[in-house]
Amino acid sequence: MALVLSAAAALGATPLQTASWVFAIGIAKAVGSAYLSTRYRVPIVLAWSTPGAALLAATTGVTLPEAVAAFLLAGALIALTGAFRPLGRLVAQIPDGIAAAMLAGVLLPFCLKASLAAQALPLLVLPMIAVFLLVRLKNPAVAVLAALGTGLALAFLTKAAHLPPLSLPLPTLTFIAPELRLDVLLGIGVPLYLVTMASQNLPGFATLRAHGFEPPIAPSLITTGGISAVAALFGAHTVNMAAITAAICLSDDTHPDRNQRWKVGVIYGGFWVVLALLGPVILPILASLPPALMMALVALALLAPLMGALSAAFSPPETRFAATVTVAFTASGVAAFGIGAAFWGLLTGLLVYALEHLKTRA
Repeated sequence: MALVLSAAAALGATPLQTASWVFAIGIAKAVGSAYLSTRYRVPIVLAWSTPGAALLAATTGVTLPEAVAAFLLAGALIALTGAFRPLGRLVAQIPDGIAAAMLAGVLLPFCLKASLAAQALPLLVLPMIAVFLLVRLKNPAVAVLAALGTGLALAFLTKAAHLPPLSLPLPTLTFIAPELRLDVLLGIGVPLYLVTMASQNLPGFATLRAHGFEPPIAPSLITTGGISAVAALFGAHTVNMAAITAAICLSDDTHPDRNQRWKVGVIYGGFWVVLALLGPVILPILASLPPALMMALVALALLAPLMGALSAAFSPPETRFAATVTVAFTASGVAAFGIGAAFWGLLTGLLVYALEHLKTRA
């Protein structure tokens, strides 16, 4: 949620548009999870693209209507990947190490900001980090939540944040007409599609297979891409297959009969409807917190995805140097011709990989 708020702020979204973003993406996750699980009797849960939100939060000079056009493109490409098999094979040809390196380059700048946040608000951030590290020793799954709880308690106890007036109005969807800009489509739409496919959808399918379920790949991509395109018109970025959350929902604790575990998608969807409706309460509380605290929370939340991305980036020896170049270019944040660093990092990494491949063949 902190990443989504950061992304909305970077795109200049108004409070009404931000609330619409959160509401639309929550409903999209709920509908997609319940439909796919019920239709295919497989426990499918959806998530929003966390690395996609990080990519958007690092964006400058782009308005929300321009980003909405990029969201539409990303959703359409995801749906086309499911409907058009050659496109899926083309994506599959991108080496995993280079795709992971692009993701690592997107996440790395956010993780580096933890030290800046600690310098700005040491009395709030250092206890958060300490709690995160201690809780992670026993239960990594709740370490970020424990850090969030610590930060919230300290922020309100020390008067660094003030509880805003809370009400419970029904959230509303705000239509946002897309505005086309070619550089934004290439610099945001294409990287958003790629990081969503590489870091969310593919691991999500792998998680299902690891638990003995055969995922309906094409229908899942068509559904999530289509839902993402519709939600984009109300400000939301992409939804996709969950991986970490899916691993929680696929265990024996979910249901002793594996043939009944598909029902988790329906229950999960129901909870997301409730969370989407509570957006007007949750968002003002998060917005009242000091920016440094939110910066630290984002950094802590992205450490595990960064670790996974770096591990995947540097595991294959044949793409290790190309992955290093990709991380360096992407993490620099330098844009060229108005196109973001993620696109150029991926393109440069693929070029280096192609040159090394040609040398090996020669």
